[in-house]
Amino acid sequence: MASLLKKYLPKSLLGRSLLIIVMPLILLQLVSGAIFYQTHWNKVTLRLARSVAGDIGAVVNLMHHDSGLSSRKIALEIASGNMGLGVEFREGAILKSLEHKGSGLMERMLIRALAESNSKPFRIDSESFDRHVIVDVQLADGVLHVLTSRKRLFSSTTYVFVLWMIGTSLILFAVATIFMRNQVKPIRRLAEAAGEFGKGREVSSFKPEGASEVRQAAAEFLDMRDRISRQIRQRTDMLAGVSHDLRTPLTRMRLELEMLSDSDAAENLKSDVTDMEHMLEGYLAFARGEGGEQPTPTNLTRLIEGVVGQARRKGGQIDLHGEGEITLPLRPNAFKRTITNLIDNATRFGEYVSVRVRQRQDCAEVLIDDDGPGIPEDQRDDVFRPFYRVEGSRNQGTGGVGLGLTIVRDVIRAHGGDIELDTSPNGGLRVRLRLPI
Repeated sequence: MASLLKKYLPKSLLGRSLLIIVMPLILLQLVSGAIFYQTHWNKVTLRLARSVAGDIGAVVNLMHHDSGLSSRKIALEIASGNMGLGVEFREGAILKSLEHKGSGLMERMLIRALAESNSKPFRIDSESFDRHVIVDVQLADGVLHVLTSRKRLFSSTTYVFVLWMIGTSLILFAVATIFMRNQVKPIRRLAEAAGEFGKGREVSSFKPEGASEVRQAAAEFLDMRDRISRQIRQRTDMLAGVSHDLRTPLTRMRLELEMLSDSDAAENLKSDVTDMEHMLEGYLAFARGEGGEQPTPTNLTRLIEGVVGQARRKGGQIDLHGEGEITLPLRPNAFKRTITNLIDNATRFGEYVSVRVRQRQDCAEVLIDDDGPGIPEDQRDDVFRPFYRVEGSRNQGTGGVGLGLTIVRDVIRAHGGDIELDTSPNGGLRVRLRLPI
């Protein structure tokens, strides 16, 4: 039962807040309506019906008291002139059926009132006319045909009460909606700012507003944003210094090695220095992350076409299929390095590579398939860990330093997306990238 209710309950804060406000209001209206129906409507309708039944009973008694023609005429004139009843006596007529036409509250109350004030057989017809009700009373020598207005049997205050109740409810609901929307708007803006910051985009225009608790949360978010930005800047500045300090002795070592004779030892040292520079570049790229590059609207399809073109010039067999042009905010250089890394890996381990770019609802999706050996399923999460390599070695001849996929995932997640590894239909590895548009 709880899961069923949760399925149909509103998911948004605005919807749930309005539900909290509207539900008591609806219950109050239902209780008020029930009390009104039981106390006011029933009683007023019964009293109106008794008034009409009393008038009809008085006419019947007058006609019964004196059955002369002149007396009947006087009784009918009194009913028509003073009681507001249209009365006709049908001498010798007999009611063939006592079945009443109409089953509403007004009819039920009139039947009850006539039964209390009159012992004669009668029949009610409230369906033949829109504005009048017919009452036929069986007398000893004929039928008394009475026509009365519905206004005498129905109180218009019922409609007034219902309209007033519904009108005030709609006004209160509109006021509550406007008020709650203004209260929820700062929370929505805070969520949007957090999402933009999580995607590495600028959120300089955001400012705290709304209720005190929302302002406090917004102020804490701004402090967190400043701390994270400051830490990223400090890390980048530190790594720039480390890069400069480490590159300088490596450059001196390379120059000194060039001056040595071409011996096997010198060649080995040159290879070690090259490996050290390669590892240093990988470490710095991993620690630097996205750097200071700002997102700009970028045509994803054309960017990938350029990367695939470079890979083809290197000899890679790549099939590219794009489903139209897709433009979204990207850090072009960082994302280009990411796609280049993935396609280079695919061409290194496979002979045939397929790249597909498509849009799925509010996401851009990039699929890279190869026919290589792939990655075992139990290691697909581990390959994103820093310095992890599938073959378990650190040999530079078989790959990098184990930071390629780690950097790729950092860049993709910095764009608000994610990366998944799966088995390719070609038999190798499938890399799926998803990026929000």
